[in-house]
Amino acid sequence: MKLLLPDSLPLEPALPDGVRAVVYDASAPVPEEHRDAEALVVWGSSGDDLAAVAGRMPRLRWVQTLAAGPDVVLAAGFPEHVVVTAGIGLHDRPVTEHALALVLALVRRLPAAARAQAEHRWDGELGGLQPLHPPGQVTTLLGARVLVWGFGNIGQTLAPFLQHLGAEVRGVARRAGERSGFPVVAEDELDAELARTDVLVMILPSTPATANALDAGRLACLPPHAQVVNVGRGSTVDEAALVDALAGGRLAGAALDVTQTEPLPAGSPLWEAPNLLLTPHAAGGRPVGADALIARNLTALLAGGELTNVVQR
Repeated sequence: MKLLLPDSLPLEPALPDGVRAVVYDASAPVPEEHRDAEALVVWGSSGDDLAAVAGRMPRLRWVQTLAAGPDVVLAAGFPEHVVVTAGIGLHDRPVTEHALALVLALVRRLPAAARAQAEHRWDGELGGLQPLHPPGQVTTLLGARVLVWGFGNIGQTLAPFLQHLGAEVRGVARRAGERSGFPVVAEDELDAELARTDVLVMILPSTPATANALDAGRLACLPPHAQVVNVGRGSTVDEAALVDALAGGRLAGAALDVTQTEPLPAGSPLWEAPNLLLTPHAAGGRPVGADALIARNLTALLAGGELTNVVQR
């Protein structure tokens, strides 16, 4: 069996006997001489490059994307008989780390401090003696009501950190219940839950059902002191509505690690939106445990067993 590994990160999975690994250029379509491969690992390839070869690899049996969200690979059009597995679990800790950093940056008003530093101005409103809970502001996670919309692996990894810092954490998912010891509300209860939210963290995948999920109507449900953080997919936020809410003072602040168009165009209104912190899709990008996942799924494939994180079979 020929296994194709991308050159976009160092990979050394343990290979069973009879498997030969070939490294390919992830910034281009798989070259003709390697389209006889039976297994393909994807990391950093564009949708166009994947679509260019999706129907031209006749022996292909399995595609492993290292991304937690498999939307790019699924949209490429690999035949239905090709098993596709996602990188769910590989990004839990890096994305959690970044999400927590963005939440704390907003709550502790670090963007305002950075602006004051750039102006060589010691801002007395940001330091010195401060009330713990000033009227109409969220300046601490102590007692803050944090809602995590998209309560999968990453959300459940993030929640205990928020809780340890004093936040009251709830998740939102398709079904209500409890996950990892945290209460989860159903999406049909979302609007009422948003009205009680101080910090909204979004970790939604990109699907037709989640397109512009945070729209003008749902932004209006949030109290004016609320903060929004998105480390999921840019397609899930109505950016025009977000800019309008920030500019109109109907939302205290937001932090986006993802946008609908990436790289973000220089003319996007997001750059100039007040109280908006932007990072360039920096939360993930470093899959942890990729070698072990590839080796486990490869072994299962050869043995006719069940693969991990199957999203197309």
